[in-house]
Amino acid sequence: MTSNIKNLLTGVIISLLCPCLMFAGVLSASATASAPQNWYCVRAKNHSQPRADAALSFVEQYDGYYIDHRHTQAEAEDKVVYLTFDAGYENGNVAKVLDALKAAEVPGAFFILGNLPEAEPDLVRRMAAEGHLVCNHTFTHRDMTGSHASELEGELCRLEDACRDLCGVEISKFFRPPEGKFDRAMLTEAQRLGYKTVFWSFAYADWDNQKQPDPAAAKQKILDNIHNGAVILLHPTSATNAAILGDVIASLKAEGYRFGTLFELTEG
Repeated sequence: MTSNIKNLLTGVIISLLCPCLMFAGVLSASATASAPQNWYCVRAKNHSQPRADAALSFVEQYDGYYIDHRHTQAEAEDKVVYLTFDAGYENGNVAKVLDALKAAEVPGAFFILGNLPEAEPDLVRRMAAEGHLVCNHTFTHRDMTGSHASELEGELCRLEDACRDLCGVEISKFFRPPEGKFDRAMLTEAQRLGYKTVFWSFAYADWDNQKQPDPAAAKQKILDNIHNGAVILLHPTSATNAAILGDVIASLKAEGYRFGTLFELTEG
């Protein structure tokens, strides 16, 4: 076989394989773009605003929020924070957190699971009646990354139906992914369903009921890391949070902070 014929055959084989190679490349890029991510926000010093890791900043392209960028300076005249709570069940502390919010006359946003409307419908009604937002944390709190769009829709709609049918409460269209795990497909589907996805710019280890942080240390940690425009994530099942929330709110008010709602955070 002459070298010319060999070159011709090689060219034909490559031309046939190229579309497959190109398609494989697209799949690989798509898989990378849709890879599951774990949300985190590195704390900054001197009460300045933290920033999400550059690899996670794309959430803002999909109606994703974690901080109020309009309030960047700690010394600004208008200082605002947003209180959000991930509430899966009641253990006596959620009601205490609601008591503290009511006494301080500040709003919160509660990202709830299906157990609350099923087991504690009066608690969900109380959240709404006292001016708090009842938001969507999915019905079962399972990792939704890699799921089909219909599965996320099913989880969100199931919670909406439970709140409406069992509590007479309409879910506010704010979504927080379980465990902070997400991917682009999830954000895209949540956006299609009319939800805004809300992460956070401050959280701390408050979720383990068997290993609760010291109240004084927890309060200091929150105050040391507060910043203008903060979206604060707390777990209302935490005995520590129930004990310190009133004092934390009073301290923040004394420092000139007001408490905004997620409608303000996400407007525009």
